[in-house]
Amino acid sequence: MSDLIVIAFPDDASAFRARAEFVSLQKDYLVEMEDVVVVTRSAEGQVQLHQAVNMTAAGAMGGTLWGTLVGLLFLNPLLGAAVGAGAGALSGSLTDLGIDDDFLREVGGSLESGGAALAVLLRKFTADRALDRLGGLGGRVLQTSLPQDLEERLRARLSGSASPTTPPPPPVSPTEDSMAAAPAPALGGAPAAAPAAAVPGPSGGAMTEEP
Repeated sequence: MSDLIVIAFPDDASAFRARAEFVSLQKDYLVEMEDVVVVTRSAEGQVQLHQAVNMTAAGAMGGTLWGTLVGLLFLNPLLGAAVGAGAGALSGSLTDLGIDDDFLREVGGSLESGGAALAVLLRKFTADRALDRLGGLGGRVLQTSLPQDLEERLRARLSGSASPTTPPPPPVSPTEDSMAAAPAPALGGAPAAAPAAAVPGPSGGAMTEEP
């Protein structure tokens, strides 16, 4: 099952740089992309989709190859290539693979003027190593189909914030027994003198002995 990630950027240069980073991740076998598209919105509000692969051109190229092979069978390769290119371009223009174009245009319409977004459809995502590489891209997550924990980690990495840490335990308050046992400080911060010990006097009465 593929996962979708849509990240918004303040300008198109940042979005294209993010796409280049995903391409680099794929070369390192950390991700496997099914589709990747940069969506831009001009200052006039015009939305444009920048596909990584032009399906019409790819269809025309494939049609030319097959048309040439078919034309060789009928001893007219040039005619076969021309017919094949036209059929391939038509089939390519009617083919919409990967992320739905209507959805991408809706994303583009939600962007601010001059903004951009990167939409990536992933077959494979090696989370730990890929997230480290995405930390310097910036951007803001608009939508993902990732598990919640991975989405939160992705948001944290893009924003540059560190992972949440466990708060330190609260300081331990002294107990009443320890407060009673400890002598009160004297003036000037010096420790107070220990209490006088009672010793029996010569007449049987108690008398105190100063330390």
